[in-house]
Amino acid sequence: PYSDPVADGETIQRSNQQALENGMTVATLFEQLHGIREQGITVPILLMGYLNPVVQFGVEKFCQQCQEVGVDGVILPDLPLEVYERQYRPLFAQYGLKVVFLVTPQTSAARVRQLDALADGFIYLVAAAGTTGAQTDMNADVDAYLSRTKALGLQNPTLVGFGISDAASFAAASRHTTGAIIGSAFIRLLQTTPAEQQQAAISEFVHSIRA
Repeated sequence: PYSDPVADGETIQRSNQQALENGMTVATLFEQLHGIREQGITVPILLMGYLNPVVQFGVEKFCQQCQEVGVDGVILPDLPLEVYERQYRPLFAQYGLKVVFLVTPQTSAARVRQLDALADGFIYLVAAAGTTGAQTDMNADVDAYLSRTKALGLQNPTLVGFGISDAASFAAASRHTTGAIIGSAFIRLLQTTPAEQQQAAISEFVHSIRA
């Protein structure tokens, strides 16, 4: 969690604040993740957050801890591409961490190709300008943006996010991409569901998306 989550909407901003009030830190996160692979979890694990907490924790220490607990990659929306390439790329590679970059409808084709060349996980397509969780209508402009990006023939898979919250928006967003990303909708579900019912509620929600 971060005290100034500028790319996030109200839902994730509130969850950041709640986590900080509960004493959540980067160190605590790694403590919680310790042993997760021994539990039989085999799906890729990515951490999404902001650069400042990583820098405060220590970038190399962060990478080491990611490797130790089995984290596969990171999404740091405020990490400038040039800073990553100049300062951090060798370090992330040393510890086997994949880096995911964000692309918006305003990103030029040349910039998208540059990001694609440096990425080694997938490309995160922001469906529209704004903050996470904002409802995005899959209108003609968004559809054209996703189609235009697909036509670039990128080497990395593309996943679209920001505002995906149900089966209809998931299906529409996935027409031109490898898949879609859901974040705020899960948090809203957790916020409105009693703790003892959360696991069942999440399973039901995932099933509804896939239906």
